[in-house]
Amino acid sequence: MTAVIAAASGSLAADALPVTAPSPAERDPNRVTFAFSPYLWIAGITGDTAVFGLPEVHSSESFGDILKDVDFGFMGAGELRYGYFSVLSDISYARVTSDSATPRGVLADSVDLKQETFSAMLGVGYTLIGNEESRLDAVVGAKLWWTETTISFAGGPLGGTSGTDEATWVDGLAGFRGVYSLTPEIYLTGWGYIGAGGADLDWDIMAGVGYKWKESISAVIGYRALGVDYSNGSLTNDIVEHGPILGVVFRF
Repeated sequence: MTAVIAAASGSLAADALPVTAPSPAERDPNRVTFAFSPYLWIAGITGDTAVFGLPEVHSSESFGDILKDVDFGFMGAGELRYGYFSVLSDISYARVTSDSATPRGVLADSVDLKQETFSAMLGVGYTLIGNEESRLDAVVGAKLWWTETTISFAGGPLGGTSGTDEATWVDGLAGFRGVYSLTPEIYLTGWGYIGAGGADLDWDIMAGVGYKWKESISAVIGYRALGVDYSNGSLTNDIVEHGPILGVVFRF
């Protein structure tokens, strides 16, 4: 399942925080628990990208477009919890090649866009409210981004022109995540985070429903959206991603 999810991952940029939902308060708060979650996020993308002062190109791809254009990707998240405290991690990588982007203005007839994106997030959570049915965690963390973008124009005055640029930056994030049990097996979960740093704005929200097959295995399905607005003078990456998300959570 991990291999299938990795091969099908369709996000252009990585996600900000794990799909692993916080469980309601443990019966034994002094027990250390660990959760790992491979997940699939079929995210469409809308936004503007530019490199080295070349004209911006606009991307607007649906879920189906992303699945067709993704070359390779993987996504995985983890959580270590002890009592009220938790440590969160999330790593993802995607390489996407698209010929559906459009140049601004009439300087070219078409444009090819190739983008590689890697992100790694590390955060710390603290339970503000918790019992056997629900929990609300406050989270602070940092997210490392790396992206390499290649833009190639065809036709018109810019025909044959191309450029490649890359950037690495770190954003701070803060927000909340929570879970509410409807039944012993079914629960609602979600999060909301916002931050900045190297980027002018970095945000991430998700709402979903989970089903616990057994104490150690559950699944989460929901809808997620995130945005990042980054510019360093030569590279612009202002995008919004949104789409369904599916994860399998293994607890130890």
